[in-house]
Amino acid sequence: MLSSEGSISSAENLLFNAVLRPNRSLSKKGFRFLMVFILSIIFISSLGFFLAGAWPVLGFLGLDVALIYFAFRFSYRSGGQYELIEMTENEMLVTRVNPWGQKTSFSFQPYWMQVSFEEQDEENVLILSSHGRSVSLGRFLAPVERKELAGKLISVLNRIKQNSL
Repeated sequence: MLSSEGSISSAENLLFNAVLRPNRSLSKKGFRFLMVFILSIIFISSLGFFLAGAWPVLGFLGLDVALIYFAFRFSYRSGGQYELIEMTENEMLVTRVNPWGQKTSFSFQPYWMQVSFEEQDEENVLILSSHGRSVSLGRFLAPVERKELAGKLISVLNRIKQNSL
């Protein structure tokens, strides 16, 4: 549990706590290996062009490597975003952190909250709503993961509502 602003106080018992992060299939080590492999192939290719007298091609091959590197760096940067979900009997707090570290928090009262799970073809949408406010959760998750999250949230909310009767 986080102790920074926007988090639920540690005195309350958490009934649900999850951190949702986008999947990145290539690890940092794999990225380094891929870049070394690409650089090796580009070096061998550029050596052939250089020996053939087509030395201006070297700049374009270097540009290719730079573009691949920056595309992966941008992808890893967007992988830094996450959503933190904390729920107690009295409050559900959803904190979104974008890739640049900016936080946005949404607070709901669990007893009145509705979980909407809409399936559309191969995609689905998970929406939390209460008192005219709504927030979509797990937009970067796989459809199966979103469905599983919806089931868990509904289960915890049903337990809260049964305990309060």
